[in-house]
Amino acid sequence: MHTVAVLAYDGMSPFHLSVPSLVFGRVGVHGPALYQVDVCAEKPGSLHTPAGFDIDVRHGLDRLIRADTVVIPAWECDLPVSDDLRTALHQAHAAGARIVGLCLGSWAVAASGLADGREVTTHWAAAAQLARAFPAVRVRADTLWSDLGDVVTSAGVAAALDCCLHLVRTDLGSRVATELARDLVTAPHRSGSQAQYIPIAVPDAADDDPIERAMVWARTHLGESIDLDGWARIALMSRRTFTRRFRDRTGNSPQQWLLHQRTDRARLLLESTDDTMDRIATDTGFGTAVSLRHHFHRILGTSPAAHRALFQGARLGSSA
Repeated sequence: MHTVAVLAYDGMSPFHLSVPSLVFGRVGVHGPALYQVDVCAEKPGSLHTPAGFDIDVRHGLDRLIRADTVVIPAWECDLPVSDDLRTALHQAHAAGARIVGLCLGSWAVAASGLADGREVTTHWAAAAQLARAFPAVRVRADTLWSDLGDVVTSAGVAAALDCCLHLVRTDLGSRVATELARDLVTAPHRSGSQAQYIPIAVPDAADDDPIERAMVWARTHLGESIDLDGWARIALMSRRTFTRRFRDRTGNSPQQWLLHQRTDRARLLLESTDDTMDRIATDTGFGTAVSLRHHFHRILGTSPAAHRALFQGARLGSSA
């Protein structure tokens, strides 16, 4: 059985702790549990919470080191990562564990050094501070989560729920993730970015991010032909500067990022509509069903038809 160790600490909000415990602990609600979830702490025992009650944690870092997935569901920006915790995270990672930082849990992931030279996602409000604190890490605030395979990070609490469902989908398939999402009364897959939640309706200040603006524009024009020169003009940049700044911002070229956005939109349409492949290819900017199938398989490792079949089965089951 896949084991999940969830890290708790003194002063932690139990709401953050409940997200991974609820998702991974609830899989198999209609049958045998498919994950074993253990809450761990550096010092097991009674942990204070700001909710007016304490949490009794029975397991220490020895359980975390042996886990298949380690989840850090929250953190405090001024809370140091101890040598013991850093060592435990490295030992778990070296043994093959997937390290997951949800919301500000990405702070502890960055502090561990496991994401040096790589990217992490965090809550948009903490992105700039995290980038300053850990310059060896590329910080993203344009995605709901980032999955590097061995290191996974997410944005805020709602995105943490999305990220955990994504991990269930990765581990156990779309059908299980969809059934679980239905039990939780939430969407099985939510596309988009944090940009829609940042409280800047019409950016006009000196700190306006032109790359973020260009990404938001592209997401609303996925069904259109987007040429790089025209896209760069949205950001008021030359093609060369736009490409360089975009790669610095996201870790991908504009074309790679756009393909992933179109694939993400196609996946959502396959899951939620009965549109034909040709219609979905048109609406997502792939142009033809052949192009859609090619890129979908290259990025997701499956065909659009197979992906739809999994979700159609789940939808039929939910209406039965």
